[in-house]
Amino acid sequence: MNWGYKIIVVYIVFISGILLLVFKSSSQNQDLVASDYYEQELKYQDRIEQVKRADALSVPVTYHLQNGILLVKFPAEMSNLPVNASVLLYCVADQAKDLHFSLHTDNGQTQIAIPAVNHGLHELQVTWVAGKESYFDKQKIMLP
Repeated sequence: MNWGYKIIVVYIVFISGILLLVFKSSSQNQDLVASDYYEQELKYQDRIEQVKRADALSVPVTYHLQNGILLVKFPAEMSNLPVNASVLLYCVADQAKDLHFSLHTDNGQTQIAIPAVNHGLHELQVTWVAGKESYFDKQKIMLP
């Protein structure tokens, strides 16, 4: 085999490799963090104010996971107020495992049943309204 054929073989292998990479990359899952990220970005100042209000509370929101039940306990200031909360359990690895919950409590704590199939690293995002003020907190949790 002379050098001309060797160059042709190298080009064919190179082009085949590039086509394989293009095919593999086009079949990858490309979930966005949020489909309405632009609208969320416009309202980000509201989120900053919610975080500041949550940081100013006497204690942060506490989370405790036991036997597939997530206990969410709000600070003492919330114990005598009706609290409406929105909880997002955001799975970093797979958008299909994201869980959304709407909660209402009058005693400052609530429980959420977590499905057994959801395990791994999650980001727990809690937005709640108590009285006339809204708050936001997020923490990373590991679900077994």
